[in-house]
Amino acid sequence: MKKIIMPLILITTLIACNNKPEGYTINGTLRGDVADSTQVILKKIGENNQPVSVDTAYTNKGLYSFSGKPTSPELHYIFVDKLQGYSVLILETGEIKISAQRDSLNLAKVEGTTQNDIFSDYMNKSQAMSQRAMSIQKDLQKATMSQDEATISALSDEMKELQNEYKDFEVEYIKANPNGLISALLIDRAVASKAIPAEELKKLYDGLSPEIKENKVGKDVLKRISDLEIKEAANKNTSIGSKAPEFSAKNPEGKEVSLNSVLGKVTLIDFWAAWCKPCRAENPNVLAVYKKYHDKGLNIIGVSLDRNEKDWKKAIAEDKLEWSQVSNLAYFNDEIAKLYNVNAIPAAFLLDENGVIIAKNLRGNALEQKVAELLN
Repeated sequence: MKKIIMPLILITTLIACNNKPEGYTINGTLRGDVADSTQVILKKIGENNQPVSVDTAYTNKGLYSFSGKPTSPELHYIFVDKLQGYSVLILETGEIKISAQRDSLNLAKVEGTTQNDIFSDYMNKSQAMSQRAMSIQKDLQKATMSQDEATISALSDEMKELQNEYKDFEVEYIKANPNGLISALLIDRAVASKAIPAEELKKLYDGLSPEIKENKVGKDVLKRISDLEIKEAANKNTSIGSKAPEFSAKNPEGKEVSLNSVLGKVTLIDFWAAWCKPCRAENPNVLAVYKKYHDKGLNIIGVSLDRNEKDWKKAIAEDKLEWSQVSNLAYFNDEIAKLYNVNAIPAAFLLDENGVIIAKNLRGNALEQKVAELLN
């Protein structure tokens, strides 16, 4: 019998080891007074950055479950009908266990898979620091109400130290967990907050595992870092005292016009558009300054962020804009706007005769005063 049983045991063990899960299973527990058949909804963030439903389950004695096949690890959210808040988990292949109190869904315990174990570890460590921040903030409010300046100053310094400590903690956590989706998400948040320079963020991204880089979050993060690098370079290149970056584009007649070709003793680069009401309202002021100082050496080149050629040409005629005009008809995707890091209009750059930026975004009287100072 032993000779027969032992091979069977070995075969069964081998089959069990090779039976890796092909999909996910979420086994959830809700503690507290939760009625049977309460709806539980699994959601994710959709294309329009809005939650979309993925699946629905119903409670039975506080238990519920979901199952399916994920494409790759991705943040998901669990909402419970008539309860406030939600629980966060990373949907991935394997058995995910989630347990929460009905009155504190955001404090759910999630475990069972690699990504959720890393995510839970991060949350546990970060929550301790968040509680310290809340305590300092509470004491700061009391000190402010009592006008205790010494305590306010001390607590403000303590809060700054904690913020730096928190930033360092997240950077080190990313480095220590290159295979964690949470690491890519932390980099993404740092890109949005601009708390860390793009160069450092790129190094953190380079340290991520190939699997995380291939994840949708990883790919999105790389694009955002690249965009941030471009913006940081543009900010540096268009700061006061910097040489204005050269550019060229077509004028309304289809002829290529460059910045260098229109430089005067003083030159204004004016970003505007026909659809921009503040721009159109400012055009008469710019026109008045141009007429008054053009003969003394003021030149202007308008860079339109229009999309419609007819609207652009019509606005030039209606506002009687007499200076050089160019446009790529590309809205805020315009390469010149990106080069100058223009995210809102009107925007303007005033240059000296050498093409060096000497002032930004002057309007109305401020523009005329500066031009008069330079040319009179």
